[in-house]
Amino acid sequence: MAKIYVASSWKNQHGVEMLTAELRKNGHEVVSWIENNFGENHNHVTKKFDFETWVNSPESDQSFEFDVNGAATCNIFIYYAPSGKDAAAECGICYGQRFHSKTIPMIALWSKGEDFGLLRKMFDFFCERHYEVVPLVKEIESNFLKTAK
Repeated sequence: MAKIYVASSWKNQHGVEMLTAELRKNGHEVVSWIENNFGENHNHVTKKFDFETWVNSPESDQSFEFDVNGAATCNIFIYYAPSGKDAAAECGICYGQRFHSKTIPMIALWSKGEDFGLLRKMFDFFCERHYEVVPLVKEIESNFLKTAK
């Protein structure tokens, strides 16, 4: 089974958690930045620091490494829209692996009104409904990942 990274925003927390649960129910490994941040009793939960203080803390260093590593080392990448700058940066990290001879299939779970711009061309697949994602992941595993080895 593929290791999947889902990039998104905290505003989509519940949807990302539901998609993660559905993917796991179907036997997939999902690297979850949401679980990582809650598991670390993160500033998003505790609100101990203002953003500038937090971004220079060891907590944010751990989170940064987790997110970058997840986007760079997954086998399938899912962008859950609409999101923000950090998720867009994770898309770029994943796409950038193609310059190191590692093509990671990128899925966009698109939403009405998403304003991603020209760089949406980095996505290989687009879904408009959440229930399209799991069958597409299975198809990618069967067809794309097996031939890429």
